[in-house]
Amino acid sequence: MGAMCTEIEQVMKPTIICQTVRLLTMLSKSKHFYCLSGWQARLCLNSYRQDYCNYISRVNALLHNAFCTVAEPLKPNDTESPELPNWVKLSGKDTGTRKPEDDDFVPPSVSYWIENHKFRHQDVDMKSIVNDIVESDIDKISKILKNNFKSLDSVLKALDGCDVHLSESLVEQVLRRFSNEWIPAFRFFKWAESQNGIKHSPDLYNLMVDNLGKTRKFEIMWELVEEMKMFENYVTLDTMTKIMRRLAKAGKYEDAIDAFEKMELFGVDKDITAMNRLIDALVKQGSVEHAERSYFKFKEHIRPSSQTYNVLVHGWCKTRQIDKAKKTVDEMKANGFRPDSVTYTSFIEAYCREKDFRKVDDTLEEMEKDGFRPGVVTYTIMMNAFAKAKEITKALDIYEQMKKNNCSPDVSFYNVFISALSRAGRLKDSNAVFEDMSKQGVTPNVSTYNTLIYIAANNLQEEKALSLLMKMEENKCKPDIDTYAPLLKMCCRLKRMKVLSFC
Repeated sequence: MGAMCTEIEQVMKPTIICQTVRLLTMLSKSKHFYCLSGWQARLCLNSYRQDYCNYISRVNALLHNAFCTVAEPLKPNDTESPELPNWVKLSGKDTGTRKPEDDDFVPPSVSYWIENHKFRHQDVDMKSIVNDIVESDIDKISKILKNNFKSLDSVLKALDGCDVHLSESLVEQVLRRFSNEWIPAFRFFKWAESQNGIKHSPDLYNLMVDNLGKTRKFEIMWELVEEMKMFENYVTLDTMTKIMRRLAKAGKYEDAIDAFEKMELFGVDKDITAMNRLIDALVKQGSVEHAERSYFKFKEHIRPSSQTYNVLVHGWCKTRQIDKAKKTVDEMKANGFRPDSVTYTSFIEAYCREKDFRKVDDTLEEMEKDGFRPGVVTYTIMMNAFAKAKEITKALDIYEQMKKNNCSPDVSFYNVFISALSRAGRLKDSNAVFEDMSKQGVTPNVSTYNTLIYIAANNLQEEKALSLLMKMEENKCKPDIDTYAPLLKMCCRLKRMKVLSFC
């Protein structure tokens, strides 16, 4: 009898393993299994090998009982509801069978499928499932472009004969997906343009210009701008703004200023709007000194606006050079402009950063005397500063003051407020504020949910954390990496080695 079992094993083992490998290969083409890494695939294969061993054991049992009068039939496992895995409980008490705490860590979209043995216990046409897996055009292009190309020509050879339906939407998706890899992005851009009936829009050219600037391929970037110059109205202020910002971000401040000076060669007016964008780019990329020099250089030909001075004031305040910020305000007044709420908010932000709340109060008082009420941005800055300084009472006073002045909070304010209450351990209050958001017509964003999920997960409130994740899905709010990090940490701490799938 043992020899018969051994013989059956030798016959069936290659067949079952081959079918398993073929099944995993077909499933790997599905978008639901696309993200599986090598170790995850091995986990799936190990699971099937275990299933194979179990199956052989049952065959042995059948053969050993073959001469018995009554053979006990094999009982398949009860299948669960496909709507909600049994390891997600939102109703309170766990009524299901408790899983072993040392369960293998398997991605949920695979583990739930394996756990339920759907393909074993149900009549499923595997061929129909594989036929339903349709590879999109963006996936086809991405498969080609993700190779490590060393030259533009190698990309062109790889794209030769690629059968996709080219559209502006497809080109945009590719350029955004490969924004950090200029070789595949740029060669695809040029290849798509060479196809029949394709002419890129100004927006696509601007996106490609921005990508080249992002990867610091400035020579090729300027060549593309020269190409755009041949088309009417293709080079715009938006184009030049992207160029100035990318040059400034790379520390090429003088080149950014030169780009502004030769703007008219590309048919773009060198006016106050353009100058303000130059100054803004220089300030945001860390050189308020170059921004001030540009102001003095061009102010005789281009009359500044209040925005010009506000950008400079913000730059000096950001670098904690308050005296220079005050001199800019004096220059502002001398040229006929009054400080406004934006000006005062820059100073308030600087004093908040220094935790000098006495000067914050003085600036607020001066601001109101000058006829300006704080806006939601000002209140948000103050709320954040008080929260970081663990001055929760003062943070709550800000909220009351805001309501008194009929200033409606926005999502950024609510995020800071919820975070402040949560960090202070006032979880009930933070939940109440979250519930109040919708009543006030403010829709929570990913930062709102991330804050609440982090607090719940950190306190091992499993059901609450998962219910918030489900609420995100209901509200069509897409999670990010900061959503899942605390959830994974919570699962590890609780030894629940399965995580909720959000597909």
